[in-house]
This record gives sequence, structure tokens and C-alpha cells, in this order.
Amino acid sequence: MPELEDSTVKPKATFDPNILQDLLPLYYKRLFPHKQFYRWMSYGRSESSVFSNREFSFTLQDDIYIRYQSFETQQELEREICSKAPFKIDIGAVYNIRPKDHRGSTAIQPVQRELVFDIDMTDYDDIRTCCNEANVCQLCWKFMSIACRVLDEALREDFGFEHLLWVFSGRRGIHCWVSDKAARHLDTAARSAIAMYLNLLISGGEGTASRVIIHDEMHHSVRRAYRIVAPLFEEICLVDQNMFGKPEGVRKLLALVQDASVRAELEKRFKTVANDSKGVWKEFVAYFDELRMSGNSNRYRRFKFIVEEVTLAFTYPRLDINVTKGFNHLLKSPFCVHPKTGKVCIPFNPNIASKFDPTDVPTIIDLLKEVNAFDEKNTVEGEENRSKIKDYKKTSMFKGTVIFEEFLRKLEQTFKGKAAALSDMKMEF
Repeated sequence: MPELEDSTVKPKATFDPNILQDLLPLYYKRLFPHKQFYRWMSYGRSESSVFSNREFSFTLQDDIYIRYQSFETQQELEREICSKAPFKIDIGAVYNIRPKDHRGSTAIQPVQRELVFDIDMTDYDDIRTCCNEANVCQLCWKFMSIACRVLDEALREDFGFEHLLWVFSGRRGIHCWVSDKAARHLDTAARSAIAMYLNLLISGGEGTASRVIIHDEMHHSVRRAYRIVAPLFEEICLVDQNMFGKPEGVRKLLALVQDASVRAELEKRFKTVANDSKGVWKEFVAYFDELRMSGNSNRYRRFKFIVEEVTLAFTYPRLDINVTKGFNHLLKSPFCVHPKTGKVCIPFNPNIASKFDPTDVPTIIDLLKEVNAFDEKNTVEGEENRSKIKDYKKTSMFKGTVIFEEFLRKLEQTFKGKAAALSDMKMEF
């Protein structure tokens, strides 16, 4: 393996995208989990043509884009990945024919695809104050952690899905792949219905925060989401982001109140606590508590859930619902290397998403140095013994592969024996 300046593992430095083309062949040859990836995409061969009819898309250097690729075996896919060393691998739908045979065919139609969710940190730019655009830190990652918890519980409890793979996108967001058979076979209408069910936020327009509207009663899924986000609102919104510490943030808060006279009264109260997010929020809550106690039931009824609505408006997951609705939407594969950051799109545990640190995700340089460092440290064991250890087990990527393995283990339990049954069916005359 070529030297990467030196084989001593050092603190992470700024990644230079220009070196990616030289490192990707090594990464795909030694670190990419080809076998596990195939196990996922083939679903234990429990359904006919589920792997061979799957679309894969490669983005090569200089944004050369190759769509409608398909493969018959793990070896064929691995050989092509290692040969082309793509800057990005996207996963598409499973079609009714092999995607590579689509030219000249008018009959190509998607027949199944994981139910996918995409949450991008840039969709929080109107409320986060610590970062903007493509940047992300541990403070704004808390929005991603909340999104993961809210969606994970909703998908499991409201829809009964069990096999969810959560993946850091390599730069500024997260992806969720729901891989249950029932989820994979949902039609476009059902995907749209689920996306709309989970999408509480209503766009507030340019320069204003999105809003949430709760009618006469809180739906159980909204109540569950509120239970998750409410204890974290002060820490994230008032302390970390100091959302109402500047006039712009106060204006966004006031814009969520649909009554000019109430806004004017709140504005007066806020002047006594200017530049103090905690003080502004305390006055906001107190005002509506007083309104509730005033006996003016008609006026209060309009604002019965205003505190809950505002709390959710600033913390609820901001979904790209078009990704979820689209049956044949392409989404970046886990274990890709992000071409801008050099970071690996690594799976993470949704139960401890708050402990995940996006700033500490290994880059391709870190991983290759870790392999070199491990090999040099263990030269006394002899080359033959060292070669028995999988290279990814020598690196900080190992934890992500363990999470992927556990996801696969549980998924594969659901179709044990089905591959053999399918094989028997094909032999019947």
C-alpha cells in the first residue's frame, strides 16, 4: 500500500478533494464492504431478480454520470466498482427488467424500492445560528439527532417497520433506508401518504420560520414528537442557538402568531427582555398562560396549542418529502466517500444519535493511515497473520460496519429459507 506521507495516525486535517481519485481505488479494494453490500441489495435472493434488476448509478471524475447499470453477481458489481472507482454510488429502484437493457424498451417500470428519507442541514438555515450552508457542528447536529428519534419512533410504532438503516450523508445530513418487504413494495401513492403524514411543517415563506398547525386535538404522533422535542427545546433553541437573542429571531417567533393584536402585546413584553432568548420564551409562555386563565375562552381557543406548535416548528424534522415520494429516486449509497469532505457515509445507531459526532467521522485519508499504522505495529506477528484481519477492522470505520452487520443480521432472519423455496419453485415444470 502506498505511503500517505507517513503511517502515523494524526489529528484530522482539512481534506483536499484533488487527491480523491488517487485514494478511491485503494479504498474500494481494501475497505468498502462489498460482501455486506451485496447481502443487503440481494435480500437473501428471497425474491426473483431483486439484485439483477436493481439500478446502480456511478458518478465518475469530472461529474461523468453513468445510470442504469445492473449486475448479475456480487463479483461483477465488485469488479466494476474497483475498476471505475466512482466518486459516488447511487442506489435506485428494482425494475421489471434489467436496467442495463432499458434502451429501446418502453416497458421499464420500477417495481420495488426501499422507503427512503433524506434530511439536509441546510433546511435548518433559517433557525440555526451556529453554522450555515454546508457546515455542520455538534450544536446543530442536535437537530439531526431529534429528527432521527422522531422519525425512527414514528416509522416503527405507527407503521410497524423494523429494518431501518440510518446513515450519515458524509457532509451535512442523514439518510434513512426502510428495508422491510412491505416498505419496499409500497406504490407511489402510499409513499406520498407516508411522507405527508410525517411532514408536519408548513412553509412560512421567505424570511419566516415554517409553522405547525394543531387543530382541536393533538394527534398521537404529534403528541409523541412533542414529548421527544420539548425537553430539548431550551438547550437547543434557547441556549445553543440563542434563537431569540436578536431582533430577527424575535420577528420569526412573532410571525408564528396569527393575530396582529396579540403580536403587538407580545412585542411590548419582549422589549423588557431584549437580547435574552430564555427571557423572550418565558414571556411568550407566560402570556398564553395568562390568556388561558383570563376566562376569555373564545380568544384562548385560537391559541390552545400555540406553545406546542412553536416548539415543534423550531425542532420537528425537516424532510425532503420529494425524496420519499419518488419511487425511482436515486440516493447515495452507504459507505461512499463524500467528494467534498472525504468523509465516509457511515451508518450510525439511532438510539444514540445524540452521541454521534459528524465532525469526527473518518476521512478516506484517516482510514488508509489507520490501516498502515495497524500493519506497521503488528509486523512482528508476520505478514500472513496480519492478512487474516479484514482491513476495515483495523480502522475507525469498524463501528459503522458493525452497525451495518447487525442491521443485516436482523433483516436476513425475516427471509430465511425463502431463497431455497424460490429455487425449488423455479425447478418445477
